[in-house]
Amino acid sequence: MAALTAGKWTMDPSHSEAMFSVRHAGISRVRGTFEEFTGSATFTEDVNGSVIEADVQAASINTRNDGRDEHLRGEDFFDAENHPVLKFESLEVTDFDGEEFQLKGNLTMRGVTKEVTFKGEFGGQTVDPFGLTRAGFEAETEISRKEFGLTWNAALEAGGVMVSDKVRITLDVSFTKDEE
Repeated sequence: MAALTAGKWTMDPSHSEAMFSVRHAGISRVRGTFEEFTGSATFTEDVNGSVIEADVQAASINTRNDGRDEHLRGEDFFDAENHPVLKFESLEVTDFDGEEFQLKGNLTMRGVTKEVTFKGEFGGQTVDPFGLTRAGFEAETEISRKEFGLTWNAALEAGGVMVSDKVRITLDVSFTKDEE
């Protein structure tokens, strides 16, 4: 696999996805995306010293259900009016072996910042037909939504709750190398 070129890179939102899934009623998963986000990276020669940052617009949530999306934007969940941006700031990239890596950083949601670790995979680097140098990555983590103040729930008649605490976050992102 081609090495990753050091330098400044910008996330390409038109070729990237920020997704999540959460267990609903204890029996199935509801999946969603955030439609508006930006990100940048400064990759180092060995990748382990790289810095990655991303901002996600909370109001851009899309679960393909308008009523649910409005509820998620509201005070019970993201409170997008008062906390419009979810933010990620890397602390370190480790264990990069040319294909896989660990990405540790601070995730801020609803005014609460917690350290999270993504397990990631480097998809490679190429030059596209338009002359842009691109690099692709996939990364995943699981968080406790309650730790970020997203505590709303409803009890189910048969036992259990409507929304699980654990949320899986999956990123599939493409970066383009900035011209120097």
